[in-house]
Amino acid sequence: MKKNRIAASALALSVCLSLAACSGGGETPAPASSAPAGTAPAGTPAAESDLAYVREKGVLVVGITEFEPMDYQDSDGNWIGFDADMARAFGESLGVDVEFQIIDWDNKIFELDGRTIDVVWNGMTLTDEVLSAMECSNAYCNNAQVVVVPAGMADQYQDVESLSGLTFAVESGSAGAQQAQEYSFTYNEVVDQATALLEVSSGTSDAAIIDSLMAGAMVGEGTSYDNLTSTVTLNAEEGEQYGVGFRKGSDLCPALNEFFASSYADGTMMQIAETYGVQATIIPQ
Repeated sequence: MKKNRIAASALALSVCLSLAACSGGGETPAPASSAPAGTAPAGTPAAESDLAYVREKGVLVVGITEFEPMDYQDSDGNWIGFDADMARAFGESLGVDVEFQIIDWDNKIFELDGRTIDVVWNGMTLTDEVLSAMECSNAYCNNAQVVVVPAGMADQYQDVESLSGLTFAVESGSAGAQQAQEYSFTYNEVVDQATALLEVSSGTSDAAIIDSLMAGAMVGEGTSYDNLTSTVTLNAEEGEQYGVGFRKGSDLCPALNEFFASSYADGTMMQIAETYGVQATIIPQ
């Protein structure tokens, strides 16, 4: 029995020595990074500062949709508009280029948090959802939601009660969609407000709910949709305000607020606003 115990002890000692040799002297392998896909590892400038991250890569990626007069393309395919021009000016103040990326408006928060874009800058209404999910700039523009119908039928739709039987086209995830829900309207969600207008113009939907700023630029005589007109303002009393959204805690947000203040003070903001006819909606900074 004693010999068996000695043999067993020798075998155990041999196994331990073998395992120690395989472990490379007892060093513990470094753990795999737990950073989510698409984000910079902790400790890098990108993780600590969005401002440093954007300057390091040399470009500010701006998430937008087709939305005249804020973001739209000219005849050469260049993005122009009040928001587009302001975004370029902000990028210039940071010393970086600006790229515009069309996004699904309903997924704007996922696009931002996934770092496919750096900012949402597209006539974005400062709703409770937006304020809770993003780091938002100071409000810079007033807005409201209006109903757009065929011009020949406008007399029939002059108050909320007359709208109850209509089918509306609204941008998915927009303030217009929120108004349709609040009034219990029948509605179809589309990719953007420009598509909502196309639905009404083609007769696919009876009406649309869009931003008053867009209605002023895109419907009525002398516009892209001279067969359409706006009638009822759904949130005239409370109104809306536009802001710019960044990732939560982003230091790009205070940098933009400083830029807003300086560009308002030196007249740049109002000069750009006058170019696109939105000067009456600008909020003093």
